[in-house]
Amino acid sequence: MPPPSREEPKKLPDGRLWSEAVLKANYEANLKELERMRKILDSVQEELEKSKGHVLSIKALKDLEELERLSRRVRDRMRRH
Repeated sequence: MPPPSREEPKKLPDGRLWSEAVLKANYEANLKELERMRKILDSVQEELEKSKGHVLSIKALKDLEELERLSRRVRDRMRRH
């Protein structure tokens, strides 16, 4: 009985493993998006402090929606690998 066949890992033309390249790209994208999230959060915090908590601007609400989208993307990317 022949042993179960193991597939050879996919490699890129430069010799790197495809999975390692994907992980590195995801890592770099996560860092970039986390930095963007930090800037958005700082912006919203400044808006909230300026308004003394009475009214939140439309811009701040849109920023919060963008923050949610970015966090979902980062979370989904991390769950995949």
